[in-house]
Amino acid sequence: MITLDKFYVASCVFTEEYPALSRKVQAYVRERFNLPIIRCCVDKYKVTEFEERMPEDYCDEWRAIKHFEHFPSGSTMISICHNCSAIFEERHPEILRESIWELILSDESFDYPNHQGEAITVQDCWRSKENYTEQEAVREILRRMNFKIVELEENHERTKFCGYSLYQPQPPRNPKLAPKRFLHGAQGLFQEHTPEQKKSLMEEHCAQITTEKVVAYCHYCVRGLKLGGAKAFHLAELLFEGAD
Repeated sequence: MITLDKFYVASCVFTEEYPALSRKVQAYVRERFNLPIIRCCVDKYKVTEFEERMPEDYCDEWRAIKHFEHFPSGSTMISICHNCSAIFEERHPEILRESIWELILSDESFDYPNHQGEAITVQDCWRSKENYTEQEAVREILRRMNFKIVELEENHERTKFCGYSLYQPQPPRNPKLAPKRFLHGAQGLFQEHTPEQKKSLMEEHCAQITTEKVVAYCHYCVRGLKLGGAKAFHLAELLFEGAD
């Protein structure tokens, strides 16, 4: 029987960027927790566009997932995307929110890879800067993978980073659906920059990273870190695919 008190939002953008990884995460939440899965945080949002962007060998599988569904008040949405979480927070306050990292920590049988005390820098995300519960879940997962965590000076609620996504116009839907985060809380952000300016800003940010590897738990953050020259990983990659 499908569990109805929690559901997983696969995230159109995360899945477009990491289709094979998204498939693995979806399989995990379905097989381990028996959760229903929806693609998107907004009903009827760019359904065909994202279907067409998926790899050919994944299109049919993606189309088979329900795009959106209204779940009962008091349900918990499990999210791997901070956009999805922010939109649910403001648009569906009757729905509770939990990160995929918190869900994984609740799984006593999860097989964490062992990284033998390797140092790794953790990058927090502006889109989720006040979510201390998620931030601590990320760090606990890294400890369970036997990483030595290195913190940036601007971490937790002090972070101002979300890759180069803050240096270009945002989708018009975001400030409409989540004005607290993406309108009132984003003054001076989401302004147009040239590709050269974005690269320079990312390189400047990455210059402070002293470890060989850096981990983020936001696809926008990973994009920016890679543009800046860092050896960056999404936390889901480390958990489900390794760091080779």
